[in-house]
Amino acid sequence: MSKQFLQIEEAHRKFIEEQHIFFTGSAGPEGRVNISPKGMDSLRVLGPDRIVWMNLTGSGNETAGHLLEVNRMTLMWCSFATRPMILRTYGTARALHTDDDGWAELAALFPSHRSARQIFDVSVDLVQTSCGYAVPFMEYQSDRDTMQKWVDGKSDDQIRAYWAEKNQSTIDGKPTGVPV
Repeated sequence: MSKQFLQIEEAHRKFIEEQHIFFTGSAGPEGRVNISPKGMDSLRVLGPDRIVWMNLTGSGNETAGHLLEVNRMTLMWCSFATRPMILRTYGTARALHTDDDGWAELAALFPSHRSARQIFDVSVDLVQTSCGYAVPFMEYQSDRDTMQKWVDGKSDDQIRAYWAEKNQSTIDGKPTGVPV
């Protein structure tokens, strides 16, 4: 039931843009595999082989740490609405931080967010779709405002202090490269 494609086709882009949540998958050469849900207005398909997503402050920073060791990444979307489908993109990625070349250009694609830690720039080399027949129906209500409330209650220095405390290493003790 699955199909593979060498690039993101227009129907894939449309499906991705319709979803309210996506999942990231990454792993270093050793240690734990990380799968993380992402939402908000944080992802853009820039072409048939390129996706960028803005990573906001979170309780961990596994993806950034993994990419310092192995630059592979998988992104996944699944439909909880009418049309059953799962779509995965496979490829390599790099993390850009606020002081890196290219940050300003990519950050301009997204709403401004004070807690943006990285932008992940993904080069897609394979797209796979599968049926999604067992994915349950779920109804989207709205984005959560919890992240924005947390950010609004912090100064920029407090956000950086949080990064220093919580986001400098993976759960396996590997560095993440987040500047503080």
